[in-house]
Amino acid sequence: MTRRRILSVWLPRLAAERMLRRPALAHHALAPSGAQLGAERGAQLGAEDAEPPFAVAAEARGALRLVSLNAAAEAAGLSAGMALADARAILPALTVRPEAPGDLARFRAGLLRWSRRWSPWTAEERGEGPEAQGEGGLALDITGCAHLWGGEAEMAEALGEALAELGLTARLGVADTRGAAWALARFGGRAAGPAPGARTGDAIQVDAYATRVRTPARRRAGAGSGGASAVIAPPGAGRAALADLPARALRIPPETAAGLTRLGLARIGDLAGVPRASLARRFGSDLVLRLDQALGAVPEPVSPAAPEPIFAARLTLPEPIGLRADLEAALARLLAQVCRRLEEAGRGARRLRLAARRVDGEAQAEEVGLARPTRDAARLAPLFAAALDRFDAGFGIDAVRLEAVLTEPLAARQHAGHFEARAEAAARQAPGGGDAFADLLGRLGARIGLERLMRLEPADSHLPEKSHHLSAAAWTEAAEVWPPPPAPRPALLLSPEPATPLEGEASAAPPRRFRWRGAEHRAVASAGPERIAPEWWMDDPAWRGGARDYWRVETAAGARLWLFVTRGGPGSEPGWEGRWSVHGVFA
Repeated sequence: MTRRRILSVWLPRLAAERMLRRPALAHHALAPSGAQLGAERGAQLGAEDAEPPFAVAAEARGALRLVSLNAAAEAAGLSAGMALADARAILPALTVRPEAPGDLARFRAGLLRWSRRWSPWTAEERGEGPEAQGEGGLALDITGCAHLWGGEAEMAEALGEALAELGLTARLGVADTRGAAWALARFGGRAAGPAPGARTGDAIQVDAYATRVRTPARRRAGAGSGGASAVIAPPGAGRAALADLPARALRIPPETAAGLTRLGLARIGDLAGVPRASLARRFGSDLVLRLDQALGAVPEPVSPAAPEPIFAARLTLPEPIGLRADLEAALARLLAQVCRRLEEAGRGARRLRLAARRVDGEAQAEEVGLARPTRDAARLAPLFAAALDRFDAGFGIDAVRLEAVLTEPLAARQHAGHFEARAEAAARQAPGGGDAFADLLGRLGARIGLERLMRLEPADSHLPEKSHHLSAAAWTEAAEVWPPPPAPRPALLLSPEPATPLEGEASAAPPRRFRWRGAEHRAVASAGPERIAPEWWMDDPAWRGGARDYWRVETAAGARLWLFVTRGGPGSEPGWEGRWSVHGVFA
């Protein structure tokens, strides 16, 4: 029987080194450069050329804590899981950036796809706890693959070199089982426990070529700071390779490892002779499972993650086309194929991309978005009307490709009965409801962009200018109920504009004659007042005059204005009291 061989890759500084790859950090002297190749290289070039300390922080256990550090920060005594305040006290020069979980997740996914060039059977490995939040890992089943690189050591060297060129520090372990490879990558060469004279895993240390000192010509600028090291256990020697490693190398919780250490079982070799039933009674079945997986008694295959489905169709034409009618016919055939695949997957398209390749090699593409997910080809085809006008066929188009780049789950609908049809008709007539309105948003979005189509939504504030806010119409639903205001509100809300009284001094009632926008107005009717106070928990510069008394005023010219006068109050600034302003115009 063929013995499986697993290669485990540990990326201890993934989150920090991902950020150091960003060009935006260059002005902080943090972007990797030829003079920043790690602590070892920095020692050769001089302290002035070593990389500055850098860390990534995230909220954990009620405080901001470090989740990933570069080599310089670790050399200064910092570690993952340390509180940010403690790290600042130890190293004031530390540069910290907040964690970006979304960006890191996308980077992990891209790294997983990249690793399939080494083996088709790859999977991601994630640590547990806040200390491992910024780490990364990969598991590769290299059975039958290593000979393509000249052997396991050569394959580990090539993989480590490639990761170094990506700017990532990596440690690699190769063994017969996934658990053993995981342990060797993270704990190979370390001491087993605190007892003096304890044996280490140095006897099984195999240095790959990637750990040798590289000349500047052989290492690209921006390589990983720590390089890559590999620990390889020969086939069939996994038990001996794990014997001297600490118990926490079995992927068990820290409290379980601490309990084993208190009992004198600090090494994996100490656990091999203990009856499984005793270990299970004292520490649970997870410890026994992890031990058997590492020793090969329980299989733990590397199951690669299923690739994301691609909803696309391609049409290669035997003869170039250039007429719009031919392009529409090609689009109709592609839409039918893509919609059929979307229906089989139970999804609907939210954004589609139509690409065309000309005979001269030039390529052009257009994207359209939808307000609601759909897989109806008849509804999707009109959205490309404006996009097709922008295509330049040149000497002819010989290939067309359509892809649903953004999809969402879409449940199948039954045929509507009488009551469902009435509800759908009512939804079409309601503002922002029904498929017809969604199609309208899609057609408008294809011309001017979905991001420019906005709708008003109610907001939880009693201030007139904060009682609503704008949202993207394509990604929100229209509010079913708007909370009624305590008094009528103007159709046009303005920024407060001064209204200067022309008769006497300001009083509680609105002035009979006032000047607004350079013209004189005479009030013939008024209703009010309505007092509105500012939000005391927020400092809004527009409301520093304190409470306001609002009046609905009708002028002799027929204008219906919304006037207010500031009344001051606790915390208001002096000089604001008694000012009249126009805040809106009624229809």
